[in-house]
Amino acid sequence: MAAWRRAIELSLTDADTAKLRSIAQSRTEPASRVERARILLAYREDPSFFAVGQALGLHHQTVQRCVERAVAEGPLAALDDRPRPGREPTITIEAKAWLVDLACRKAKDLGYPHELWTTRLLAWHAREHGPAEGHACLANLAQGTVCKILDQEDVKPHKVRYYLERRDPDFAEKMAKVLCIYRQVKILKKAAAVSKTKPSEQVAIVSYDEKPGIQAIATTAPDLPPDPGVYATFAREHEYKRHGTVSLLAGIDLVTGQVHALVKDRHRSREFIEFLKLLDAAYPARTAIKLILDNHSAHISKETRAWLADQPARRFEFTFTPKHGSWLNLIEGFFSKLARSVLRHIRVASKQELKDRLMAAMDHFNQHPVVHTWTYKLDKAA
Repeated sequence: MAAWRRAIELSLTDADTAKLRSIAQSRTEPASRVERARILLAYREDPSFFAVGQALGLHHQTVQRCVERAVAEGPLAALDDRPRPGREPTITIEAKAWLVDLACRKAKDLGYPHELWTTRLLAWHAREHGPAEGHACLANLAQGTVCKILDQEDVKPHKVRYYLERRDPDFAEKMAKVLCIYRQVKILKKAAAVSKTKPSEQVAIVSYDEKPGIQAIATTAPDLPPDPGVYATFAREHEYKRHGTVSLLAGIDLVTGQVHALVKDRHRSREFIEFLKLLDAAYPARTAIKLILDNHSAHISKETRAWLADQPARRFEFTFTPKHGSWLNLIEGFFSKLARSVLRHIRVASKQELKDRLMAAMDHFNQHPVVHTWTYKLDKAA
């Protein structure tokens, strides 16, 4: 007579139970892990191999093996497959290292017209030159194997990630000055919130920059609207007509969120001075206007300095961002919002229409001003 199967005591902590429930409900976990998590949870409620197998549509021995392994190795360890011996790898560690080192060099340095590697080109090169380098195991190297080897080392030789080199020797000092201005903005906002009054008129802090090269592009045929059940998107003729470019000169008040803007054909010193005149008219005469801006030649030209010299003392004060430090300027976030919401896919009949629509966008943003706030490393300002 067969022996009676005794229930195995499976103890699960609250943390283990929560983790198992998360895995059992997951849509991204491997199916084997999800199934084993459900076995353990079901066995916790009803410690019977046969009952759990019937409920989940599994053989009772499958349930028993899973529970026994959970008791021996832990519930989470029991979710993974045990390592299998498999076939001995045919590609040696030295060959993999040679391939990864090769991927870390540019293809053009080895005489190819390509700037960077493609996995297909890298596999071909390894097949052609690997055996001569002492790696005969690469003679039949497949493209998919190249991808697996590179993934193991987290190397992506076909991609480029851009960075900004710090070329300003006074980068830290200039950054600290900009962050100090942002700290002043924070103080002004807090003071206005506590007193529940309008922001102080003693100082206005404006983040300024230009967005040049905005293209006035026209369509050569009307856009076709979506048709429910037929066409999900707008349809547009591939051909287009260029009407030139315009430059947006914009500054955002960091306390109120108000946007001041001009749209011009160019952004020389005279256009910058015109923007300064716009700010001069927008604020009371007793207000000190502080601008955060980059080192564009128009901001420091003789024409600009001559105009500033004729203004009242301390009316305008410039704080320059470091070279390659435009990310410190909050107006860049506003330009990103503009590009994603207004300029994306824009088509106009003329350059003047583009100017009008840009100014209409400024009016739209000013109806519900958004106060931009800098928080990153603000507490580290000098």
